Amino acid sequence: MPIDADALARDAAAVVQVPSVTGDERAALERLGEIAAELGLELRLDRHDPRALAGRPGHPGQEVPRAALYGLTVTVPGAGAGRRLCLNGHIDVVAPGTQPWKHGPWSGAIVDGRLHGRGAVDMKAAVVSALHALAAAGPHARCETVLMVVASEEDGGLGTFAALERDARFDACLIPEPTGFDVVCAQAGALTFSGEVGGRAAHAAVRLEGRSAIDAYLEVHAELAAHERRVNAQVTDPLMAPLELPYPLSVGRLQSGAWSSSVPDRATFEGRVGVPIGQTLEAAADGLRAALAGHPVELCFEGARFAPGRTDPADPFVALVREAYSQATGHAARAVGVSYGADMRLFCERGIPCVMAGTRGLERAHAVDEQVRVQDLVKLAHAIAGVIGRFH
Repeated sequence: MPIDADALARDAAAVVQVPSVTGDERAALERLGEIAAELGLELRLDRHDPRALAGRPGHPGQEVPRAALYGLTVTVPGAGAGRRLCLNGHIDVVAPGTQPWKHGPWSGAIVDGRLHGRGAVDMKAAVVSALHALAAAGPHARCETVLMVVASEEDGGLGTFAALERDARFDACLIPEPTGFDVVCAQAGALTFSGEVGGRAAHAAVRLEGRSAIDAYLEVHAELAAHERRVNAQVTDPLMAPLELPYPLSVGRLQSGAWSSSVPDRATFEGRVGVPIGQTLEAAADGLRAALAGHPVELCFEGARFAPGRTDPADPFVALVREAYSQATGHAARAVGVSYGADMRLFCERGIPCVMAGTRGLERAHAVDEQVRVQDLVKLAHAIAGVIGRFH
């Protein structure tokens, strides 16, 4: 069956309209399941036990507490024997934030050829593109194709980890994250950290009697910046070296003080440190500890743990994806690296060739007024269908 652009846009809007902030994804998964059923596809809503997963080797960590974890599996058997292709995408999104949206974060409005709402780019609409591609190309494919729709990507990748613990018998995987239609073969890792520095309290009128924890943190912040510069000074991986900042270190939360007229005796901070290709998470943690060894700071590494991941650009699957995307978009798809963590590494860790390739608009991900071109979603569906048709 051909890809119906109007139906794809309508279905993508319907899924965007269902809130699915990390930790509360079931309703969106069920809506996506209804769409899959309407397209005549075989589906299964999976429930995983987060407590049981916590003890498994390679657990990716998580930042959102949950009693249950859900995922959706859509399968088309194909006509071939043995070979299995995985399509993977996450349905969870970050919160809308505090700034007003032009059309509302859950509007799913289609205005001037663009779909608006949280998840339009990252990456609910891309999952719908994959679903339509599977419906169009799957019945004619020579391989079995499985669309794995997961939760909990934004806080570490527990959804994909759980799905792979259940079934990892794949020969390759494609994840349609927003990449500008380039083919991502390398993704940096990211390790969440938190820390605390102390001071000595005093009345603000006699400030010199105290020692501000904020001043102590400023020294720590300077060391963090110096560590980022050292990590990025000699990047040798040819996919990562062209990036302006391959391995960012960022402090996203900072809190100190309890009263405006008191010298603060405590400051806490939380952030993420980039993990280079080829480095373990433990080595990255040790490097950050060493950078702050001269300061009275306590570091803790809890929450999301994104190891780096890499697929050889010379792998035949990379060539196949680049060919399919180039044909669908009319532009040569490059093999590139990216500076963010993603579920791609969970496939790479299991020896499964995996790449990411999706629409334009990464700069809108996690931002107010997130949006994506409907035309790009249609191109993406054709590109994914091309991958399915070529894989055997």
